[in-house]
Amino acid sequence: MKKKIIIKEKGNAKDTKHLMEVLNVSPIIANLLVQRGIKTYDEAKKSFRPELEKLHDPFLMLDMEIAVRRLTKAISNKEKVLIYGDYDVDGTTSVALVYSFLHKFYDNLDYYIPDRYTEGYGISFQGIDFAKENNFTLIIALDCGIKAVDKIEYANKKGVDFIICDHHTPGENIPEAVAVLDPKRKNCNYPFKELCGCGVGFKFMQAYAQSSKIPFEELTEYLDLVAVSIAADIVPVTGENRILAHYGLKKFNENPIPGLQAIRKLAHVADNDLTISDLVFKIGPRINAAGRIKSGREAVQLMVSGNEQKAKEIGKQIDLYNEDRKNVDRNITHEALHMIGNNPDLKNRKSTVVFKSDWHKGVVGIVASRLIETYYRPTIVLTESKGLATGSARSVFGFNVYDAIDSCSDLLETFGGHMYAAGLSLKVEHLNEFSERFNKYVNENITEEQLTPFIEVDAEIGFADITPKFFRLLKEFSPFGPGNLSPVFLTEKIRDTGYSSPVGQTKEHLRLDMIDYTGGRLKGIAFSMAHHYRAMRNKSSFSCCYTINENHFNGKTTLQAMVKDIQMEEK
Repeated sequence: MKKKIIIKEKGNAKDTKHLMEVLNVSPIIANLLVQRGIKTYDEAKKSFRPELEKLHDPFLMLDMEIAVRRLTKAISNKEKVLIYGDYDVDGTTSVALVYSFLHKFYDNLDYYIPDRYTEGYGISFQGIDFAKENNFTLIIALDCGIKAVDKIEYANKKGVDFIICDHHTPGENIPEAVAVLDPKRKNCNYPFKELCGCGVGFKFMQAYAQSSKIPFEELTEYLDLVAVSIAADIVPVTGENRILAHYGLKKFNENPIPGLQAIRKLAHVADNDLTISDLVFKIGPRINAAGRIKSGREAVQLMVSGNEQKAKEIGKQIDLYNEDRKNVDRNITHEALHMIGNNPDLKNRKSTVVFKSDWHKGVVGIVASRLIETYYRPTIVLTESKGLATGSARSVFGFNVYDAIDSCSDLLETFGGHMYAAGLSLKVEHLNEFSERFNKYVNENITEEQLTPFIEVDAEIGFADITPKFFRLLKEFSPFGPGNLSPVFLTEKIRDTGYSSPVGQTKEHLRLDMIDYTGGRLKGIAFSMAHHYRAMRNKSSFSCCYTINENHFNGKTTLQAMVKDIQMEEK
């Protein structure tokens, strides 16, 4: 699937020239700053040097005072407190953070992760019954609960209080919990709306620490958990998230909690300069695998463990789950692609809805993302669970899949999520009607531009521009993520030096050694692009879109291109 290359407009020339002078940087670096809205020395300093002191006052969040008051009362009265969270990375890191922090000062608490298969997403009736049967009088729900109106009503009748800490989009009715912390509530004046679930939990603990005169350093010990959550939940790395991610990565690189260190070693991630990308692709999937294959509770056990040996043992088991997960999602992806390819109607639609009753529920979200790599359009993958068609949705840039699902809400049992990712369940007999109505909504609301995969390029450069100083300044832009993506560069008129080669188990990837029109030389890695190798060997020139990172090998550190796209030039 050929991608459209879109080159960003250059920033204001006057602002760029000013930054070149006051910062003593190249035109390329100055322009990258201006493109990101940075025009002055002070703005650049603030961006390059995030400060924890600039975090917002947690008491600006609606219901925060009520939440702190209820937790303080529970601890004073020695009530049993249950920390409850979803089974994904955001949920389990949230639970690990809140449990670990409170456990320093209070012993009468436990944690609970619902089973993906028997309870499903979010607050469950079984979880409330567990709390009641075991004399828990307060539940702190993390990364879930904003739509659990009926569950909270049930809990109220049982005499179990809830404090909800969520970041998902609220429905029309807010659950009648003791307190509902969600910056996306319409009447919440909290300045930053894009916190992840773990971020909301962090703000709650920040408020409790302030109220109880607990040193802030007792809480920042867990910022590595917040960074993992920010990365895995794909929230914008801007504003408050940028500060939390910056210091969370610093903590992870310098002194991670034992559980994360165990996962890091199993993922073979270098001991220095861990990035948001490493968290997304190497750390997050392993934490997620516990909830996908077995139980999210094991992920929490890993992250709350203060014992290195125990963390190592749990980590090894979770790593095995991840291997199982990779095999399962690979097989289901192959099956789903076959299903679409053999059905002309499904193949030619502007959306994908596929269902098979025996697909593994734990990987359908991953499969949806994989299908978009081949069929670039809003995609829903469903399986059968407890008599319902249940699954996950993923979207393409600029299209709100949550709204598309919401347009069919009368056919659904449950649904929730974001613009680009959502979960849903419905009766199997409604599946055909849902598929037709979902596709109709997509047809009427998606643009051809949104159906075209693209790469947005920040700047055209030559390999000679990539110097050690250039890369040092690029690193100052990090942490990278949504809202602050790693700069993408375009270089044209490239040729293979003769030393490029296919690599990987099935030789599907390409290890590149390139020379450009300036005579500059750069090595790189292009995943799943070995099909270009023959044309390169025939001396065809090509253009390349890429980001730049460091390659650590045999004690040597070199700069390399992480290739996003190769386009052979037509002769």
